[in-house]
Amino acid sequence: MALRRRSSLLLPIALLLLVSFIAGPAAARKTGQLTVFWGRNKNEGTLKETCDTGLYTTVIISFYSVFGHGRYWGDLSGHPLYGIGADIKHCQSKGVLVLLSIGGGGKDYSLPSSQSAADVADNIWNAHLGGSRKGVFRPFGDAAVDGVDFFIDQGAPDHYDELVRRLDGYNRFYRGGRKGVRLTATPRCAYPDWRVERALQTELFERIHVRFYDDAKCSYNRGGLAGVMEQWNRWTARYPRSQVYLGLAAANVPGKNDSVHPMALYDDLLPNVQKARNYGGVMLWDRFYDKQTGYGKTVKYWA
Repeated sequence: MALRRRSSLLLPIALLLLVSFIAGPAAARKTGQLTVFWGRNKNEGTLKETCDTGLYTTVIISFYSVFGHGRYWGDLSGHPLYGIGADIKHCQSKGVLVLLSIGGGGKDYSLPSSQSAADVADNIWNAHLGGSRKGVFRPFGDAAVDGVDFFIDQGAPDHYDELVRRLDGYNRFYRGGRKGVRLTATPRCAYPDWRVERALQTELFERIHVRFYDDAKCSYNRGGLAGVMEQWNRWTARYPRSQVYLGLAAANVPGKNDSVHPMALYDDLLPNVQKARNYGGVMLWDRFYDKQTGYGKTVKYWA
């Protein structure tokens, strides 16, 4: 039965791809930028395998999910730490940006004070970015990620703006105008996302991946195009200096129907969101689901 369902999805995708080659792109402004979250399921394959698909321009490791109270750790859902550092370097050698996302759905993080923001910035810099300090464990060895993504889904909004400014401040250690600490955010679609609003107001985020899933108000399948565009227009207008990405679910999961059918994506959704001058591309949640459905292979042509 599962095979039949997958076949029924792949047939219209194949036909739609043929039409797209004949008729031209879905919208006038494509960027080709496709971002995916990796690290939430050990069956999704390695980071190296993800980059070797050739589909993604950015891979976001998720999550650095324990911080703010003197403890610092990440959860990679069964992926062994050994080899990830080499995989990061491999991805970067192929021109794929690798970011580390902080936060997630757990409850083991918050920033209770300005000092905690300073401490977390120091740990991220020395454990995952370009710094190093005796006594600070580097889980990925000497590999350094390209930046930090803010996926704050729990707790209070306090002091994340301070964390952003401190992380951005480390760019002073890079020469030649290179930005070694790129900052992105992945908020919920309903504007504003109160947990990251203060952080976003720093105007230091080069990208914002807005999650148009997990919310009935602005999920395409539940709120329609109008529901998406109402929020999309708010995000793009409020942060004109940031590239705004359309965040999509790569598959439907039990109890939710958030994955946009490829035909609706091509004919309706992408042509409208790509009208924004600061449209940046598409973000997919996540690599495990994308590996099951092949959704990214379709989206890549139109992103």
